[in-house]
Parts: sequence; structure tokens; C-alpha cells
Amino acid sequence: MKTMRLFFLFGSPLFCGCLFAQSYAQAQQNDRWSIQPDGSIEWKIDSRLPQRDHIEMSGQKVSLWIQYEVDTSGASSFVRTIVFPTHRLLPARTTAHMMYDVTDRDLPRFFINDRLLKAGVFNAAVATDQPEKVISVHHKGIMEVQSDIGRDRTIRLKRSFFPSVDKAMAIEKLVFINTGIQPAKIEMEYLQRETSPGINRSKEGPHHFIISTSNHGEKNVQPGDSVIFGIIYQATRAEEKAIAADIAMEQEKRKTRVSDILELLRLETPDPVLNTMFDFAKIRGTESIYNTKAGLMHGPGGLRYYAAIWANDQAEYINPFFAFLGDQTGNRSAMNAFRLFARYMNPDYKPIPSSIIDQGDGTWNGAKDRGDMAMIAYGAGRFALAYGNIDSAKVLWPLIEWCLEYLRRKINEDGVVYSDSDELENRFPAGKANLNTSSLYYDALRSAVYLGKVLGSPAEQVKTYEHQAGQMKINIEKYFGATVEGFSTYRYYKGNDTLRAWITTPLTVDIFDRKNGTIAALFSSRLWTEDGLASLAGNKTFWDRSTLYGLRGAFAAGETEKALSFLQYYSRRRLLGEHVPYAVEAYPEGNQRHLSAESGLYCRIYTEGMFGIRPTGFNSFACTPRLPAKWNNMALRNIHSFGNVFDLEIKRMGKDKLDIIVKKDNEEKKYTIKEGRTVNIKL
Repeated sequence: MKTMRLFFLFGSPLFCGCLFAQSYAQAQQNDRWSIQPDGSIEWKIDSRLPQRDHIEMSGQKVSLWIQYEVDTSGASSFVRTIVFPTHRLLPARTTAHMMYDVTDRDLPRFFINDRLLKAGVFNAAVATDQPEKVISVHHKGIMEVQSDIGRDRTIRLKRSFFPSVDKAMAIEKLVFINTGIQPAKIEMEYLQRETSPGINRSKEGPHHFIISTSNHGEKNVQPGDSVIFGIIYQATRAEEKAIAADIAMEQEKRKTRVSDILELLRLETPDPVLNTMFDFAKIRGTESIYNTKAGLMHGPGGLRYYAAIWANDQAEYINPFFAFLGDQTGNRSAMNAFRLFARYMNPDYKPIPSSIIDQGDGTWNGAKDRGDMAMIAYGAGRFALAYGNIDSAKVLWPLIEWCLEYLRRKINEDGVVYSDSDELENRFPAGKANLNTSSLYYDALRSAVYLGKVLGSPAEQVKTYEHQAGQMKINIEKYFGATVEGFSTYRYYKGNDTLRAWITTPLTVDIFDRKNGTIAALFSSRLWTEDGLASLAGNKTFWDRSTLYGLRGAFAAGETEKALSFLQYYSRRRLLGEHVPYAVEAYPEGNQRHLSAESGLYCRIYTEGMFGIRPTGFNSFACTPRLPAKWNNMALRNIHSFGNVFDLEIKRMGKDKLDIIVKKDNEEKKYTIKEGRTVNIKL
């Protein structure tokens, strides 16, 4: 019998999953990029060529997507895609924004000592004896590429790409430095080119796309000196005049905006990769906010999703993060998103649209019932509590109430929420009631209990929400709890017999009844791939959002060491690997676009997972920290949440004790807990 039991243990999915997890997390990755002392990441060009990648950078009126390549000779090429979210086209739809590609062939020509400079592979057919060899590429809110020019390498070119913070403009700055011992004559030709969509295709137009040069002409550059040229990509409307851009000022404003974001909600751990990835996630998560005629609207980006909001990306994913970050642009965009959704409340409880598009002028609701009201109520409740502003909460409360009543009316005969689609919009089966929607509804009810109490709502209403939450938790177990592929976890919908990535959602809302089997399944060879969780076991498709939920849930469930190993693996791959430096949307769909809200989900791995923060009031939260065994301390600093600005430090005290230290206004309060326990903190 002992032998039989031993054989069963070693052959079980749980044991095999542990072996797989350990081997995968310990796998070495061949980093292409490295972290620099200033917090940037750098790729020093080596023999691993050719290499091609893409990155997106955004401002309030523009988004700049750069596709870049270094070929086997070391020469660069670029395709610049400039998106103008508020310059709308007809017919009105989600993707109807003005957008143009600019290749190297579209640029003005450059000459060094009267000889044509090859501007990348797009001009490869042009005879030249001024070849380029790229030395390095940097990212930190501004993309910088350094190259040596000429056969004798006596000219250094620093090329920078960045969006304007507040204008419909993107800038390419080129600095030529004479590193030789002889004067050099360097010239950029004049260019002024305008393109306009047809007047019948332009909403509130006519629109104009203009490429222009700055400081063009012939310059004599002495040894050790430099010259700066600029190429400006901008949009105008109707009779607006093109702006003569102040490149230095625009670059400084961009640096300041990035610096301001990085100063907020600082993560300190012993792992520099995690700290840096967190910083980059803050940049991408916060920069993608567009100043539209309907107010500030956070948008995912990715060449498709601008000047529009979604119940998942904005309400569910990014807005709860903004309540911790403290960026006022982010918080204003969050409140505006909820206000826009609230416009569609109605006495007949017809659903609020999944997406509000076209600067607030239109809607999209093309994927059936995705569980959008659960997404909105979940995000609004968590945001209202963590933001800690009673006036804002009073604005959001009617929306939360309405969504909860809508969901109550959608409960089926089995006691879970009817929803014939989900956030993946029928890319994979979701049945008529899915685990995600009911789990989000459960958490929204829990938030409503906390929120109703601090708002002074009727006691009977609060008691009803509390009862509904308790019953929903029971029903989730009864309806979705199942053994799937040998793992004691959840079926995603009735009849589902293949593991799905979204079995992680209950862990993120503190439902831990099946945590052991769920975590074993998530990190097994059936679901975990080299790029994180597969959406469906055995399928190559992955969406980072489910991986980010999974990592957050694993920390929340107390599987700290396993979660840390996979978080380190994932973070290194996304920050220093082949496609950098942010969390991505999906593959193969979208070719791993750097959609913005996924970066907010990355940060929430720490705030809600590793640091275990669960809002319970305008100035209070439950804290269940998960300090990795090899770490003695970790901290979140400059948190702007719960109506306060404070630091949260976690320190190891002996074998199984932790100190939780809250620092605020030069004062500190300390809580000592047994590891794994929860403490309620009131600021």
C-alpha cells in the first residue's frame, strides 16, 4: 500500500506540476537588454542580428508606434506609425482615427561632407559611402538609438523618438556629433509635406497630416561639437496653423512627465528586474490617456484602441491601479470613464455598452453579454474605496448600485450570473455563464458592503449585499468547482473539460477553496508556456492579462515562492528579452501589442498580490503581505491612496514574523504579525 500511494503521488498532476514549475522558473534566459544606472534599459548591439521589434509611446493627443530593425550589417531601419486619436474619420467606428506610416524613404535626405548618408535599409538601393552602424538602443519613455556614421566612424548620430505630452505631434530628434579631428559639413534637406484625408471622410475636419523639418540646411560642425536637426510629425484641423515645434522644450516636457510618473508609487525590492519592470509598467499604464472632447479617456493603444473606453481595460484593469498611483491625470480619466458608462444607466436595465468610442460620440457592443456590468461594478467599487474621496464615491455609488441590480436580474437557475460571452469576446467558448463574470460580481458585492457602510447607506441594503456575496461564493463553488484534467480546480463554464487560464480569477477575489489544485493547474505544462499562461490548454494563443491575473492570484493565495519564480521569469522576458519593455496584449493576435491596461495589471501583482492590499474603507485596508523567503524587506513608497500619502514597508522579524510599517507625515506605525496573517490598517 505504501508503494502504491507513493506511485500515485509521483504520478499526480499536482506533483508533476510542481516539477514543471520548478524547472521552468529556473530556466535561463538569454537577455538582449540590460538595466542601466539611470533606470533605462539598453541593447548594446552584438552579433545576434538581424533583430526587429516595436514599441509604442503616447501623449494626450498622439501615439507613436516605432518598428525598428538592425540588420546583419548593423544598419538601422524604422517605420514610424503616428496615430492622432482625436482626429476622427468616417464612418465612425473604434478604429476610425487618422493614422499614417512614415518609412525611412519618406524622410529628408542627409549629407555628410556632400556625400549622401544612407538612412537605413529603405535606401539600400542608393549608392553611398557613408554607412551606418548602430551601437545601442535605449528605452525609458524616450527611445534613443546611437550609431556611428561613415567608414572612418567619425560622426556619432543620436536619434531620439518621443511624443509630445499635450500636442498632436511626435518628434524625431537627430543629433550629429563630430568625434573626428577634422571639421565636418552636415546637411539635412528641407522638407514640408502635407496629406489630407478626403473631406467626406473627415469628421469635424478637414484634417491635415504634416511632416516638416526643423533647423534644416547645411551646418559646419567642428571637432567635438554637434548639430541638432528635427523632423516633426503633426496633425492640424481645418484652418489651424502647423506648429513650429520647440524640440528641446517638447523633449523636456516628455522627460518631466515620465519622471513625475516614476516618482509616484515606488517599488523597492531586492530584485532590480522587478523594480525596473514596475517602473516601465507605470509609464505605459499612465501615458496612454487622451484628451478628447469627452474629457480624458484612457485607451489601450495598439494602433486600434484610442479615444474610447472599455468595461474591461479601463473599468476593471487600469482604474483600480490609478487609485494607488496618485497621478491626477490618471484619476481624472478613471472618474471620467465611470461617468461615461453611467450615462447609459436606464430604468429598464438594458445593458451599458461594452465600449464607448469616438470621443464619447458612439458605442460598441458587438460581443454579446461579456459580463460588462460585473467589470464596471468591480472596478468602480475598488477605485472608490482606494481613492478615498467621499465626493467621488458618491458620484460612483449610483452606477455601482445599478450594475449590481442588473447582475442580480441575470442570475440563472443555478445561482450564477448569465453571460453568453466574456472579455475574450467569443475567441474561445464561454458558455452561458462563465467563472469570470460571477467572480467579479462577487468581489463587487464585497466592495459594495464596505462602500455602503462608509457612505451611510441603509443598513438593510448593506446587509442584502453581504448576503448576496456569501451566496454567490457558495454558488461559484457548486456550479464551477470541478476536477478538470486531473486538477481540483474550476470549469470555466458548464460542459468545459479543458483547462482555461481564467480559473485564476477566484484567487484574485480571495476565494481560496480550490487554491492548491488551481495553482498546480496554472503552473503545469498544460497551461504555462514560455510566454505565460495559454488561454486554453494545448493552444498556442496567450493573452498577458490572464498571466498577470494568475501571478496576482498566486501571491494572494500564499504561494509566494512559486509566484515569485514565475514573476521573475515573466518580468525578465518582457523587460530584457526579445520584445520589450512592457506587458503585451496577445499572440498571435495583434503581434504582442503593448496595450496599456495590461501594464496596470502588472503593477497590481504587487499592490494587491505581493503586498496584499484589499480596500475596506476610505482610509482603511486589509493587508496580507507575501514577503519571499529570501527577502528581508520590501516597500511601496509614495502611495497616494485612501485619502493619504504614505509608505508601506514589510520587514522580516525572525523565522515566521513580519513587521508592517506605515510611514506617514514623518510618523510611523508598526504592526507585527505572524507570516500569512492579515492586519487591518487604518490611516
